[in-house]
Amino acid sequence: MTTAFVLGGGGVLGAVEVGMLRALLERGIEPDLVLGTSVGALNGAMVARQPDVGVIDKLTELWRSAGAAGGEMYGDRPLRTMRRAMATGTHLWSAKPLRQALADELGELTFEQLPVRFQVCAASIERAAEHWFDSGRVVDAVVASVAVPGLLPPAKVGDEHYLDGGIVNSIPLGRAVALGASRVFVLQVGRIDRPLSVPRRPWEVARVSFEIARRHRFNRELEELPGSVQAHVLPARGTSAKDDTLLGSRDFAGVQERIDRTYEACATYLDERLGDAAR
Repeated sequence: MTTAFVLGGGGVLGAVEVGMLRALLERGIEPDLVLGTSVGALNGAMVARQPDVGVIDKLTELWRSAGAAGGEMYGDRPLRTMRRAMATGTHLWSAKPLRQALADELGELTFEQLPVRFQVCAASIERAAEHWFDSGRVVDAVVASVAVPGLLPPAKVGDEHYLDGGIVNSIPLGRAVALGASRVFVLQVGRIDRPLSVPRRPWEVARVSFEIARRHRFNRELEELPGSVQAHVLPARGTSAKDDTLLGSRDFAGVQERIDRTYEACATYLDERLGDAAR
């Protein structure tokens, strides 16, 4: 059996994936393949480097430190944000704090050095295509995958520029199957479970449109799974519609609660669905 962890995108909600990883790893469920998109690429890089329960403390500390810094790893002070938006015309936040945090943690680590096969999804601007990083520096790939349009600048890797992988493949279930996974654990952040409403404001149109595209692809891939593949969509807890707003995307106050509540839900799910095989 080839086990894949598929870690989807979701900004600050990516903290719930730490709870999911804890529940999996505590039960001895370790990946042969890790796929990550957007913030899932960040969490995925950590578990691909250390695919055991010891990584949970490191991940938890990483998310706590982001919260203690007021989310500055993913943003900036309001005045600087306004100045940057006016100067660039393309983005609100600098990618430097995030890149530095990743470099401090991962250094010059390459995909080839990881003990577990790992791939990261980003959207190529020049080719208007889904791109999968599987070689070279991990930090460069993760920065490319988390480059949220309008919030962070496009990331240049080699001769191409990239935007957030969630644009093209937010929850890459089909990719895991194509790479030979026979058992897939989907670590999603909870947005696919929330009902959508007709947008009433201009800024809601883009969010709703993106959600439709994201959910349509994931649901289609879920329906098209071969009968030989087991798929487990792990439950996320502690999230709500307010997290989808611009202010909510920087609200790190509930990081630990999200991790803990999701861990409890996933532990119950795994014990009920897999029984002794999950211990």
